Amino acid sequence: MASEMDSLRDMQVDSLLKMLYLNEEHYPKANSVTEDPNATTAAIANDDAIQDIIWKVLVLDKRTTAIVSSVLRVNDLLKTGVTVHALIDSSKRSSLPDVPVVYFIEPTKTNIDLIVDDLKHDKYSEFYINFVDSLSRDLLEHLAQEVVQLGKQDKVKQVYDQYLDFVVTEPELFSLELPTAYSILNNPQSDEETITSLCSTIADGLFNTIITLNSIPIIRAQKNGPAEIVAEKLSSKLRDYVINLKSNSSENSNSILNDSLDRFVLIILDRNIDYSCMFSHSWIYQCMVFDIFKLRRNTITIPGENETSPEKQYDIEPHDFFWLQNAHLPFPEAAENVESALNEYKNEANEIVKKTGVTSLNDLNIKQFDQNENEDDLGTLQIQQAVKKLPELTAKKGIIDMHMNIFASLLKELEAKNLDTFFEIEQQDPDNVKTRTKFIELLEKDGKTDNLEDKLRSFIVLYLSAKNTPPQDFVKQVENYFKGQEYDITPLKYVYKLREMMKMSSSMSLQTKSLDDGKQDSNKMTTSTLSGLYGLTEGTLQGGVGTLISGFKKLLPEKKTIPVTNIVDAIMDPLNSSQKNLEATDTYLYLDPKITRGSHTRKPKRQTYNKSVVFIVGGGNYLEYQNLQEWAHSQIHNPKKVMYGSTDILSPHQFLEQVASLST
Repeated sequence: MASEMDSLRDMQVDSLLKMLYLNEEHYPKANSVTEDPNATTAAIANDDAIQDIIWKVLVLDKRTTAIVSSVLRVNDLLKTGVTVHALIDSSKRSSLPDVPVVYFIEPTKTNIDLIVDDLKHDKYSEFYINFVDSLSRDLLEHLAQEVVQLGKQDKVKQVYDQYLDFVVTEPELFSLELPTAYSILNNPQSDEETITSLCSTIADGLFNTIITLNSIPIIRAQKNGPAEIVAEKLSSKLRDYVINLKSNSSENSNSILNDSLDRFVLIILDRNIDYSCMFSHSWIYQCMVFDIFKLRRNTITIPGENETSPEKQYDIEPHDFFWLQNAHLPFPEAAENVESALNEYKNEANEIVKKTGVTSLNDLNIKQFDQNENEDDLGTLQIQQAVKKLPELTAKKGIIDMHMNIFASLLKELEAKNLDTFFEIEQQDPDNVKTRTKFIELLEKDGKTDNLEDKLRSFIVLYLSAKNTPPQDFVKQVENYFKGQEYDITPLKYVYKLREMMKMSSSMSLQTKSLDDGKQDSNKMTTSTLSGLYGLTEGTLQGGVGTLISGFKKLLPEKKTIPVTNIVDAIMDPLNSSQKNLEATDTYLYLDPKITRGSHTRKPKRQTYNKSVVFIVGGGNYLEYQNLQEWAHSQIHNPKKVMYGSTDILSPHQFLEQVASLST
């Protein structure tokens, strides 16, 4: 069983490693020290733990490729004995009749038929079959019948349901990758069967996550929407699972049933809990990267400077020390830290150069090869230690250079679109007439046309976050501006409906609170620009960021909770939450899947939880994830652990597209 300190990502990696070690009970565990700044690769395997590694082939499909590639790299697979990995439907998949194969695939008839075909042609020596989700009885019988007919049952060594059908991209963030869930669930054209089927799929994904966590939660869910449907379906599924486990006396079943002393709470919410955060401009490093560029499955894609320029891709390793330490920080702080990291690297490199007497690190590489030939002359203890540290230092420099380049690209976009002005306007009081006046002036003075979507998003944020419906003359002024630019404002038709829906929910009355112990005034948004940073290129960035930082220190965001965090605060820590937030959450559904007799829906009770999974039906974002993590880490006297997931992690542009589709 995973330790309490393990992240969701660690737990998923552990499950994958166990599968790759052929489901043996004893296998090298995931490296739990994921925040070690000196860790440069996902060194997840202990070389001494397994003396005789079984070399094998790994066969995946598109879905499982997404799951594995988000948390493991090729080197990690190699340490488990995987020398070849391929897609199950690839025509280029070679036959290796002397090598065992591990399948990790979706439980579909097509995949089963492909496995049967591999058996028929003796493509591999032994077959270890793992399904990402539970295999239906019909398909299991189909597989058994085909294997028996071929007479190859001796080759099939294992058939496992792994319950890993969710994608983890951050230590405590997961996605079911159902990108159109919001539009399907909110489209009047969607029939009951379509909605029910989608809610069942969502419940299945959550079930997979819970099984990986190895603990049965208390379920709290928003009522009168998809969240309630998902909660009911999931509770029923978990209840059946508990009943089956009670008849099983295995060690695993005992561990999942005997967790009553510290059960976690699963909080299921509908996207209508907060719409404005889906359109907001954030000043958090990770959120900016996701908003401005494309961040998917830990790969950042930056478009080329023009149509003929190739796009750039940067891979965020699970042990990227800079990302782990700075992804959650405001952009100015992260910019300072990237220069500090570069200076630290230079100091380490200079120290090695001094100790070894070489003129550069490149010379040290040469000595590494010469050392074996003439160790008495060149092989001092210091040189040996330096040589051992060199790969780590080189990898560290690569990470720093990558983030330097990402910062350079971000700065170019900030300059091109004046993105700081949109963040600034969204931080101000939307009910204040001065804020609305300032926004109109921004529209009139800003002559740029490549940031029209950003302008529309800022208007939507002001419109949805205001306590009182904005004046009609203000709305008309904004609409006329976009019409003058010939920009499609169809999404606004649905946005106006969203505000009406928000009135019917409790989200607008949720009380926010500071996360900075009364010191938030020093962090409040003040008027400033990034003029000191504009014109910065990729080359000059590496020359030093510190001299330019002063131009935007004042743009640090106010530290406060947002609606989703307020809900979590009320449910996890009711003794310290506001009365309004408590009253809002007291109406939520309360389900205990462990109660297998009598009424399963109970009257909600206020109790303290130390661990939770927060799941948003209809799309989530990195802003909510980071706000929840900030809140959890601020609970110094009563530490909290919060995992965040959604049907999909959607960028503002993606969510705006779904809103537009519902406006027609």
